[in-house]
Amino acid sequence: MGRRRQRVDPAAGARAGALPEAIAALSRSLPSGPSPEIFRRAKFDRPEATSALWQLLFRVLSPLPAGNALASLALEVQARLVKSALCSQGYPRLALAQLPEDGSQGSRELLLALSWLLARGPVPEQMLAQARVPLGDEMTVCQCEALASPGPPAPHMEAEGPVDVRHVQWLMGKLRFRWRQLVSSQQEQCALLSKIHLYTRGCHSDQSLSHLSVTEAEMLRDPEGGQQLLRTLERENQRLEAVLAWRRSELVFWRWMDTVLGTCAPEVPAAASQPTFLPWVPERGGGELDLVVRELQALEEELREAAERRRAAWEAKAGGCGRGPEWSAARRASREAVEKELGALQQCWERDGGPAQPHGPHRLVRREDGAAGDRDLRAAVVIRTLRSQEACLEAVLRRLQGQCRQELARLVGARPGLIWIPPPGR
Repeated sequence: MGRRRQRVDPAAGARAGALPEAIAALSRSLPSGPSPEIFRRAKFDRPEATSALWQLLFRVLSPLPAGNALASLALEVQARLVKSALCSQGYPRLALAQLPEDGSQGSRELLLALSWLLARGPVPEQMLAQARVPLGDEMTVCQCEALASPGPPAPHMEAEGPVDVRHVQWLMGKLRFRWRQLVSSQQEQCALLSKIHLYTRGCHSDQSLSHLSVTEAEMLRDPEGGQQLLRTLERENQRLEAVLAWRRSELVFWRWMDTVLGTCAPEVPAAASQPTFLPWVPERGGGELDLVVRELQALEEELREAAERRRAAWEAKAGGCGRGPEWSAARRASREAVEKELGALQQCWERDGGPAQPHGPHRLVRREDGAAGDRDLRAAVVIRTLRSQEACLEAVLRRLQGQCRQELARLVGARPGLIWIPPPGR
C-alpha cells in the first residue's frame, strides 16, 4: 500500500510565514536593523546575537547621525549608556543591569528590552520621523518635549578637588560666546533663505509656495546631488513601507514574544518595590504582623528624634544663618512672590493670544500678499509673542536676582568676619 499524503492547511502555512515577515518588517523599519536571524537566535539566548542587539538598542535610545562621534563608541560604552537610559525610563527587569558589557551573553534579555520599548510607544514611527528628508525649508516654532531628541544620558562627573571659580567663569564665557555664534549663524541662515526665496519667486509649480526651497534649488544647480537625494527618498519610502507592514503583522510578533518571555525564569521583584530593611513576614497570624508594626512605629519615632537633634546641632553650628523663623518667613514670602509672578505671566501670555499652540516643524514660505491660511503662522506674530514672553521672563529674572542679592547681604551682615565680593556686572 502506498502512503497517504498528509494534507497541508493553507491557513497554517500562512500563519507559519507571518512571523518571519513580521520580524523582517520590524528589522527593515529600524535604523540599521539587524537581520531577522538575530531575533531568532536571541530567543534561544545565543551569544552571537548580543552585540547586534546592544548596538540596535543604542541607536533606538540615542538617535544620532551617521557622522556623529558617539555613533562609533565601543561596545562597552554603548552597553553602559543603554543600561542608564533604560533605567531612567523605568525598565522593570533587573537582569538587564546585571548583564556583562562585553557582549558575551544576554541576547534574550536585550530582545525583551527592545520589545518593552516597542510596547511603550511607536518606536519605528519615531525613528522614521527623525530620519525624514526635509524637502522644504522648515523651522520648529514650538519647544515641546516630544520634539527634543532623547540623546544619550549626560555622564555624571564628581569633582576630585576644589573647583576653581576662574575656570567656571571661563566656561561660562565660552558658553556665552558659542551661544552668540549660534545666534549669528541662524541669523545669517535666515538672510540666505530670504534671498533664495526672493530670487526663485515664481519658479515653483505649486502656486501656494511660489518659490523654491534650498533643497530644490540645489537640485537644479547639481543634478548629481538630485540623484543622490532621489536614492535617499527611495530608502525612506522603503522604511515607510516596512513600518506599514510591521503594523499589519504586529500581533504575530507579540504572540511570539509571549513564547520568548515564557522561556525566561521568573524574576524576583525589583528592590524598589520591596523594603530592604525588613525580613519577610510569614502569613501565619495577625499577632506577628502587629508586633512588626509596633516595632516600625518605635523605629520611626527614634529616627525622627535623631533627625531633630541633628538639625538642631547643625543650626547651632551654622550660627543661625539660613535657618530659623526669619529664614522660613523669607522663603515663604519668596515662594508666594514666585507663584504670583508665574500667575501674572500666564495671564499675560493668555492676553497676548499668539499662535494657536503650534506644534511640529512648519515650512517657511515667503508671501508678498500677506495672505495666510487657516493653519498657517505669520512670522511677525510668532516673533512678537516670543519677544513679549522674553521681556516678562527677563523682568522676573531681574527681580529674583535683586531679592537674592538682598538676602545674601543680610546673611553676610550677620557674620562680621566675612567679606562678600559680588561678581562683576555684565
